Amino acid sequence: MAVTVNKITKNLTRIRRDIFDACQRTGRSPEAVEVVAVTKSVDIDTIKNCMKAGLTNLGESRPQQLAERFSQIDEYLYGRRKTDPVSVKWHMVGHLQRNKVKQTLVAADVIHSVDSLRLAEEISQRAEADERVVDVMLQVNCSQEAQKFGCAVGAATHLGEMICSMRSLKLTGLMTMGPTNGDPEQTRRTFIRLREIFEEMKHDKIGGDSFSHLSMGMSGDYIIAVEEGATIVRVGTALFA
Repeated sequence: MAVTVNKITKNLTRIRRDIFDACQRTGRSPEAVEVVAVTKSVDIDTIKNCMKAGLTNLGESRPQQLAERFSQIDEYLYGRRKTDPVSVKWHMVGHLQRNKVKQTLVAADVIHSVDSLRLAEEISQRAEADERVVDVMLQVNCSQEAQKFGCAVGAATHLGEMICSMRSLKLTGLMTMGPTNGDPEQTRRTFIRLREIFEEMKHDKIGGDSFSHLSMGMSGDYIIAVEEGATIVRVGTALFA
């Protein structure tokens, strides 16, 4: 059963209030924080209701589902664009294998999960063939958990420089995931470490003006993430449950 517009709106109001309060505590502007609705666990009607509630940054973690959802929503919007123009932005937020890049690029506007040079090269080659420039983020394993994807902390700056040398990629920021155990102190340290890497890279002018985003924080830890500088939070359960 689809989650109603009213329920999504209620949850989104609470999330935005949390973001506002976190920004007030840290002297930030709430307008600097984007909410990406992670739709991997909901049906297509819920996604439509999500858009009706005003959320048009949509995130998927599996390439095949991303391509399917993109096609379904594009068909839904076709014919409505003249009377009710809506611009949807699709975010690939999950682990991406090189053999899924072509499928992903059909739909994704932003890829949050670039974690190796070989993956970056594959995306760049595919993008160049399509004569486009793809916005990407570098995923860093700041919690240093063996089961987590993401490049090593010590490799982030060099990999960021390599990505910036690829003319079909635009490095727009960094991404990380909080620790699996959900410990608030460890979570905060994880997000602080990503912000420190970001500030170091920004100081070295890696990525230029386009390098502006910290994608960190999910349903269970987005408040801590905003307090530590997140510009993008990726929420699913908090929005739809």
